[in-house]
Amino acid sequence: MKSLIEFIAKSIVDDPTEVWVEETTRGRYVHLELSVAEEDTGRVIGRKGRVATAMRTLLRVAAARKGVRATLDIL
Repeated sequence: MKSLIEFIAKSIVDDPTEVWVEETTRGRYVHLELSVAEEDTGRVIGRKGRVATAMRTLLRVAAARKGVRATLDIL
């Protein structure tokens, strides 16, 4: 799941070297934190949060296929 979010974020931003994803697992729960360069934050969030919502939806689907629950925070 970490690789999914990392791939999507690197595809969107101007500086893919600044993309950083941290994954924390507790039982059946997975928590991901995404950090990008300050100038790319708007690209990752999108207008009215549409890109961030789409990323969270894809993450939930991937997590459901593995039988876990996942959340994504954008720092």
